[in-house]
Amino acid sequence: SNSTGATPSEEMNGTGNLMDFLDEPFPDVSTYEDFHTIDWLREKSRDTDRHRKITTKSKESYWELIKSLLDAWSGWVVMLLIGMLTGTLAGVIDLAVDWMTDLKEGVCLSAFYYSHEQCCWTSNETTFDDRDKCPQWQKWAELMTGHSEGAGAYVLNYFLYVLWALLFSFLAVSLVRVFAPYACGSGIPEIKTILSGFIIRGYLGKWTLLIKTVTLVLAVSSGLSLGKEGPLVHVACCCGNLFCSLFSKYSKNEGKRREVLSAAAAAGVSVAFGAPIGGVLFSLEEVSYYFPLKTLWRSFFAALVAAFTLRAINPFGNSRLVLFYVEYHTPWYMAELVPFILLGVFGGLWGTLFIRGNIAWCRRRKTTLLGKYPVLEVIVITGITAVLAFPNPYTRRSTSELISELFNDCGALESSQLCDYVNNPNMSRPVDDIPDRPAGPGVYSALWQLALALIFKIVITIFTFGMKIPSGLFIPSMAVGAIAGRIVGIAVEQMAYHHHDWIIFKNWCRPGADCVTPGLYAMVGAAACLGGVTRMTVSLVVIMFELTGGLEYIVPLMAAAVTSKWVADAFGKEGIYESHIQLNGYPYLDVRDEFTHRTLATDVMRPRRSEPPLAVLTQDSTTVEDVETLIKDTDYNGFPVVVSRESERLIGFVQRRELTVAIKTARQKQDGVVSSSVVYFTEDNPQVAEACDPQPLKLRRILNLSPFTVTDHTPMETVVDIFRKLGLRQCLVTRSGRLLGIITKKDVLRHMAQMMNQDPESIMFN
Repeated sequence: SNSTGATPSEEMNGTGNLMDFLDEPFPDVSTYEDFHTIDWLREKSRDTDRHRKITTKSKESYWELIKSLLDAWSGWVVMLLIGMLTGTLAGVIDLAVDWMTDLKEGVCLSAFYYSHEQCCWTSNETTFDDRDKCPQWQKWAELMTGHSEGAGAYVLNYFLYVLWALLFSFLAVSLVRVFAPYACGSGIPEIKTILSGFIIRGYLGKWTLLIKTVTLVLAVSSGLSLGKEGPLVHVACCCGNLFCSLFSKYSKNEGKRREVLSAAAAAGVSVAFGAPIGGVLFSLEEVSYYFPLKTLWRSFFAALVAAFTLRAINPFGNSRLVLFYVEYHTPWYMAELVPFILLGVFGGLWGTLFIRGNIAWCRRRKTTLLGKYPVLEVIVITGITAVLAFPNPYTRRSTSELISELFNDCGALESSQLCDYVNNPNMSRPVDDIPDRPAGPGVYSALWQLALALIFKIVITIFTFGMKIPSGLFIPSMAVGAIAGRIVGIAVEQMAYHHHDWIIFKNWCRPGADCVTPGLYAMVGAAACLGGVTRMTVSLVVIMFELTGGLEYIVPLMAAAVTSKWVADAFGKEGIYESHIQLNGYPYLDVRDEFTHRTLATDVMRPRRSEPPLAVLTQDSTTVEDVETLIKDTDYNGFPVVVSRESERLIGFVQRRELTVAIKTARQKQDGVVSSSVVYFTEDNPQVAEACDPQPLKLRRILNLSPFTVTDHTPMETVVDIFRKLGLRQCLVTRSGRLLGIITKKDVLRHMAQMMNQDPESIMFN
C-alpha cells in the first residue's frame, strides 16, 4: 500500500493508507507473554468472530465451502492424531520398561532385547511350575561366574542390580537437567494450572516430549518408587500441543488449545491404565477447568483411539489393555464392608501423611542447599532404594508386577509364596473354586516380607515424589494400599477359616467354601490409598474397575473411595496436586474453594490509598511519546482508557502488547507519525489546529469497548465467582461511571491467600 496515491483529503483524515494496512492483522498480537494468564472471554469472542467469517465466506464458493468443512473436521483430526501418537508412545514405554527392569537382574541369551517373560515363552524346557526358570534366561552372576547359587552369586547379583539402578537414574536426571528441565515431576499440577488459563512456555514443547518419554523409561526401570501414569498425562498433553501447532484454529487461540489439551489428558490416562472411560472422567473431575460438552465427546474419541492403538501394539502380550486383570468373580458379603471401610480409613490417613510429609520435604528442597544438587539427590535416593529393595522379593521386582500379584487370587496353579496354603489331601473339588484353607509357612513369611515392604514403600515414596525426574504417583500409592489390603484380606480369611462358627461368619461361610478373596481386599486398599492422596472419587472407581475388570466390586470400591476422601478431607482440603500448585505458587483459582469472607471490591483493588494513581490513557490527548514512556516505565498487562484525567469516566481497556505492536507498526509503515503525534481512541479524529501539527494516530480498533467492570461495593464473593466462571484476567472497578481501580487475577489470589492467613507473596507469577 504505497501512500503516494492517496489524495490530500484522505491524508487529512489519516484513513486512506492507514486502513490499507489495518486490514492486515498485527503479527503476534494474539499471543501472551510467558507466565501470564489468558483471558477466556476474549479468546472465546475471537473464536466466534473467526467462525462467523468462515461461515459467511463458505456461501461464496465451493472452495470456501470445502475449507469450512475441513475447519469443522480439524478438531476430530487432531484427536485422532493425539490418540495414535499417545498410544504408540505408551506401548513403546511399556515394552522398554519391561525389558530394562529385567535387565537389572539378568539377560536373555537367545535375543538380548527380550524381557524375562518373552525369553521364556519360546523355551521348550519350561514346565508350568518353573515357568520363570528357563536356560535361555541367565542372571548376571550365572553368566559371569557360572554359579547360580551361593553367597558369591547373591552378592554379585546384588551389586549389579544396584549398579544398573544407579546408571538408569543418573542418565534420567542428567537428560532432564541438560535438555528439558520441565520434564521432571509428575506434570499434573502444572497441567491443571495450564488448563486453568496460565501460560508456561516450553512446558508442552517438543523437547519436553522427547526427553520425558526417554527419561520416564529410565526412571521407572531404575526401580525407584514411582509410576508412569502422571507423566503419561504430561506426555499426552505434549502430543496435543504438538498437533495444535499444525492447525491455526488451535495454534492462534489459547482457549481452543486448552480444549484440545483437556482431551489429550483423557487419552493419557486411557493408555496409562487401559481405562478409556476412566480417562475421560479423570480429565473432567481432576484436571480440566473449562470442560464443555463438545470437549467431552472429543475426549471420549481421543481416549478410544489411544486405547485402540495401545491394544494394537499389545505390550503385555496378553491381548488385554489392562495391567491388573483379575479372574475371580466370587461374591462379597455385607459383613465385609467393615474391613473395606477400615481400609478406606487407612487410605485417608496415608493420603494425609503422604501429602504433609511430601510437601514438607519439597519445601525443604526449595529453601535449603538440597535443591542445589538435584543429581546427587536422585542418586542417593536411588542407591538407598536399590540397596533396601533387593533383599525383599516383593520390592525387588517392578511395582506394577507387585500390584498384579497382590490383586490375584490363589488358584490351583499359582506358584507364588503368597499361595502356600496347607492343602487338604482328600479334597476333590472343581479346580477353580478352592475352599478356604489354613495358611502354610510360606504365607507367614510372605506376610512378614509384605509388612516390611509396606513400611519401606510408605517412607521412600515421600522422598521420591517431586525429585528432578519424571515421577508418577498412582502406582506407588496403589502399591501401599494393595499391600495393606492383602495383609488384611489374609487376616480376615484365616479368621473366617478358624472361627467359622462365629455369628458374623455363620451366614456366609460354610466349612469347605471359598468365602474370602484376599485379592479383593488388595484392590479395595489400592483404591482407598489412591483416593486419599488425589481426592478423586468417581474417576477413581471407574479406573479401578476398568483396570481389574472386577465389575462386581463397584460397591466395595465406592465405599472405600468415599471413606478415604472423608477421612483425608478432615485433615486438610487439598489433594496432592493442589498442594503442589500452592507450593509452587501457580495462579490457580480452584473451582472447589469456597470464599466466605465479607470483603468488598474496594478492599482488593489497586491502587491502594498509599499507592500512586492508576496508569491510564486518555481518549484524545495522549501523545505517542507519552504512551511509549508509560509502556517503558510500567509492566502492567494493559491500560484503561478514560475520557480525560479530570472526569476519569471509563471508555475501554487496551492490552499492553497490542498497544506496543500497533505503535511500532505505525512508526514503520505510516508517514507522519512522530513522537508528538496524538493518539486517539474516538470514532472521529480530534481537530487538527494547524497544518503544521503532526498527523494523529487512530487506535480505536485495538480498544476493547466492553471491559468487565464491577462497582466498588461488589462483594468479593461475587468477584471471585466472576473470575472463576468467566476466566477473566482483569476487572475494572468503577463508582457511578468513574474509574477507581483494577483487580487482576493475581490480586484475587493474593487476597484469598491473605484471608487464609498464608503469605500472599507466595503467588509468584502474573
